[in-house]
Amino acid sequence: MTHKSKEKDHDYEDEPCCDNPDIRTINGETVCVNCGMVFERNIVAQQKRAYTAAEVEERRRTEPTWRKYGARTTIPSAKKGDNMSPDQKVLFRRLAKIQNSLVSSIERNFWEARPQLKMATSSLNIPSYIEETAWKIYTEAVKKKMTVGRTIKGFIAAALYAAIRVHEHPIILNEICEVLEISEHKVVNALGLLINDILPKLGLKYHSITPQKLIFRFGSDLDIPVKQQKKANDLLTNAFERGLRKTGKDPRGFAVAALYLATLRTPFQKTQSEFAEVAGITEVTLRSRIKDIKRYLKF
Repeated sequence: MTHKSKEKDHDYEDEPCCDNPDIRTINGETVCVNCGMVFERNIVAQQKRAYTAAEVEERRRTEPTWRKYGARTTIPSAKKGDNMSPDQKVLFRRLAKIQNSLVSSIERNFWEARPQLKMATSSLNIPSYIEETAWKIYTEAVKKKMTVGRTIKGFIAAALYAAIRVHEHPIILNEICEVLEISEHKVVNALGLLINDILPKLGLKYHSITPQKLIFRFGSDLDIPVKQQKKANDLLTNAFERGLRKTGKDPRGFAVAALYLATLRTPFQKTQSEFAEVAGITEVTLRSRIKDIKRYLKF
């Protein structure tokens, strides 16, 4: 087989290769199928081999995603307007009915719950290990039939917050409620059931949120230096050691109040409204917590 290099836009029929040229492009080569002359060859370079997880993820092509639970293919029931014969419509209705009967209530629950959990963790930038813990807690609750007669969304929010408290991540309950658009009292009721029945069975310990955990988060949101954040943490710790009670009071108020006092008369001082806004509390609450801390410290 002989090779003859030509430009892409060249008219190959101007210089016939044989008496009866039949030029086609096959497998990236422009070739005459009668005499075998290759006019042009388009070689597509292969990608380099991926060695790291990042390279594999970057070069991954679109692939079908499957449900993790139940059948991968859902058989739809026949509808009006479908181009099917009456016998085929009856067949598809029966097949759809049989498939639905084979899907358990737990699988249907998981189909609805898993995307909601994924959406919440993605919106709040929650690490994957906390998401897995939350799913483990929720799965155990479903197996114990705790979700019967209750909202799935409420238990998803409760399981996620319980996992956050297990790992002591600085996320508060009302943030989860806002993302999932559910009232806080529904989540609190479900959370109580999980803390009493599920967490001990899984060997997980629930840690109550403390103001000290929120200081560094709010300080980062307000661009306050780490030195001032540590000072705020020390102020609050000293106040608690001297008798300041935090029972029944929102930890967000104590956290931003300590930050406010730590940045007072420094280049990093901000207004009370800025502190109140980042914590999601009122300025009145902030001033009350500032007075509480000052009462036990010398300012």
